[in-house]
Amino acid sequence: MLKYVILSVGSALLTALPVIAADTIYVTFGPWRGSIRIESLETFANDGTINNNLRFFLRGLSRQQEEKFREVLLKPVNVSPLLVSRFFNSAIGQEILTRVGRGITIQGGRNGKYALRAAIIQASLEPEGLTLLNVLRKFPTNMQLQGEYLLGLKNTFDRIIQGTNFFTQTMAQLSAQAAQSNSVNFSQMMDLRQPGQVNFRQEMITLTDSTRKRTFYVIVYRPEKEPTGKTPVVILSHGLGSRPQDFEAMAQHLASYGYVVAMPQHPGSDTQQQQAFINGFSRQVFDVNEFINRPKDISAVIDELERRNQSDFGGRLDLENVGVIGHSFGGYTALAVAGAQINREYLKSACERSFNWLNMSSLLQCTALNLPNTTYQFRDARVKAVLVKNPFNSIIFGQKELEQIQIPVMITGGNYDPATPFVLEQVRAFSWLTTPNKYLALKEGQAHINLAQLDAGITQVIDSIPKLTLAESDLIDNYQNPLALAFFAVYIANDPQFRPFLTAAYGEFLSQNEPFKMYLIDSSSQPALQQALKAFRIF
Repeated sequence: MLKYVILSVGSALLTALPVIAADTIYVTFGPWRGSIRIESLETFANDGTINNNLRFFLRGLSRQQEEKFREVLLKPVNVSPLLVSRFFNSAIGQEILTRVGRGITIQGGRNGKYALRAAIIQASLEPEGLTLLNVLRKFPTNMQLQGEYLLGLKNTFDRIIQGTNFFTQTMAQLSAQAAQSNSVNFSQMMDLRQPGQVNFRQEMITLTDSTRKRTFYVIVYRPEKEPTGKTPVVILSHGLGSRPQDFEAMAQHLASYGYVVAMPQHPGSDTQQQQAFINGFSRQVFDVNEFINRPKDISAVIDELERRNQSDFGGRLDLENVGVIGHSFGGYTALAVAGAQINREYLKSACERSFNWLNMSSLLQCTALNLPNTTYQFRDARVKAVLVKNPFNSIIFGQKELEQIQIPVMITGGNYDPATPFVLEQVRAFSWLTTPNKYLALKEGQAHINLAQLDAGITQVIDSIPKLTLAESDLIDNYQNPLALAFFAVYIANDPQFRPFLTAAYGEFLSQNEPFKMYLIDSSSQPALQQALKAFRIF
């Protein structure tokens, strides 16, 4: 199923890439050379005729596969030509073209990135829209397909799919083994899926960090009545192109149990930046300085809460034991304040691997190489536990830096996530952590983002994919909200009665009778997971 998700997310790009020159495609594989005329593909696309020139390349395909290929050649992608131009002139867009251009070159073998960009943009201006055949017609010179590179690309893609299936099965097995020793009857315990009994309210504050000349808003959920004793605090960091409001469900759930939850906006990597890019007010999808500013935003929020603690909260906020939740880019943010530093040397070597970009988040991580070459230290000692959802972290930190984190960490991911693949990001990160209090959760059927927040265009693409069924947002909430509550209750509120909920058995309890399961393991499963990683390597 992950294969279908990846294809859906990448379809707008991959179906737009040319596979033929303006007149001829040249195909090379070692000493072998072949060619296809563009007119042969045009004839085939129009009426299904396979001439002698094309027959060699389509041999072995079934009639159904031939028809599917015709459909791919002619199917339009509804996308704004202006947005296409802006994206492929951004840093990330250019990096994608550079990687793809290693396999789709101009005649003679030179990287085809500039020709690809010109062809895609010009094809999007055609009346019938951006089609594969139109891109082929617009490619400005003869094309040469590098067979070895493209085969390696395909094999790596297939390996990621296989690895995702393998580690989904591994997680299921390890979780089942760990749950066997359980004697807790969760049906007789409090139901953490249900809201708590604390009434809360929402406040909006504007925070200005004068040292960085950075202003952003923070949504704060707090109890209506000040509780006795210390009040635990959790800060939630949103992902790229997102906003604090997208994570209100989890924030409200924690607030209903007496937590103060602060959700800062991250200017430069939020929805406002996304709209600025779409509308032409910014040339980049995000500001590379967000790798620096985001962790500092977390510390700035804690500083602001310290300033307001006496006057606004009666001095009750426990700001020496703060929890942080981060999604995607926010996952990087949380791990940075937990103690991991950008490992430039490792990042550079990882970014030079031929097919690492099939891990889509690596394109984002590799942009950090554009930062000034210095040591960045974002550890905030007030942060005592972090929960990261679908984080990217594997190459920007690597094993060396993740080993530096010594506070409790929970990592969660989904096996339908094409942006931060579970097998490449979350599994490896968990295995590299040395903190004794670590947890890894896999939610079946979860993509990278909450589908309830997708725009209609993307939803339509996903709905059109055959055999693809994703988990409902309510089910995902019923998995992640109890885990977050239990994790922070144990590690920042110091309430041991929640510890049984941080077990594989509880994941099994939550998953009963559900079509998509949730598997949870902790550090006790590390040796077995390590063996699985040795047995199945991708990069």
